Amino acid sequence: MRRDEIIRAVGKPFLEDESVKISCRNVNVYYGDKHALKNVGVDIAEKEVTAFIGPSGCGKSTFLRCLNRMNDTIKTCRVEGEIILDGENIYDRNVDPVLLRARIGMVFQKPNPFPKTIYQNVAYGPRIHGLARNKAELDEIVITSLEKAGLFKEVKDYLDHPGTSLSGGQQQRLCIARAISVQPELILMDEPCSALDPIATAKIEVLIDELRQNFTIIIVTHSMQQAARVSQRTAFFHLGDLVEVGDTNSIFVNPEHKLTQDYITGRYG
Repeated sequence: MRRDEIIRAVGKPFLEDESVKISCRNVNVYYGDKHALKNVGVDIAEKEVTAFIGPSGCGKSTFLRCLNRMNDTIKTCRVEGEIILDGENIYDRNVDPVLLRARIGMVFQKPNPFPKTIYQNVAYGPRIHGLARNKAELDEIVITSLEKAGLFKEVKDYLDHPGTSLSGGQQQRLCIARAISVQPELILMDEPCSALDPIATAKIEVLIDELRQNFTIIIVTHSMQQAARVSQRTAFFHLGDLVEVGDTNSIFVNPEHKLTQDYITGRYG
């Protein structure tokens, strides 16, 4: 497949209704002289799970980090194009990246609880963003966030214990509770289950399905089975190109692009 044959993603990268939460147009990412992401255009639907799939190094995590400006922390990285969140370009010079990241939470590949208690892990964000007027309100936010993350029943008697004392799966749910404690509009998940065992992975997948009732979720996953289980839309990346986007069932059952079909059927990966 020649490079110039991939001009625009096939499928349904753009949405025609009012469900769009974030719109991306002509997004290019460079690491120094390396062109890592090429003319990506896609709409992300509100209160759905969108999965980014593709082989290692294809650009899916790079694109995910564009959505909350995490790439700003990399000196050699340059992002071009438009990423519009509720009518505002998040790369506008007037947008504060710190406040943006409160609106767009992130859960990383490896659980990374703060070296603090379980309570303090969840309370940290609401405290620094002034979301609670007193201790009672902060307590309520912590409890509600832990409940939404499916963790409260397991830790309610140990809130003063270190977050690092939890199992890997519990730590990841703690990180999800920490992310949702500041009431984000989107949650980005970068391979959140890759370091977990199958039982913990199943719990996270159930949790993702529950969270989409209240949050827009984008998940990068190396597992096509996981993408098929948890997402409503799937975007397939290859060598920096967004090749195909569409309903998850359509992508996996009847892909339009040969590259997508070859990847899904295991001819490369």
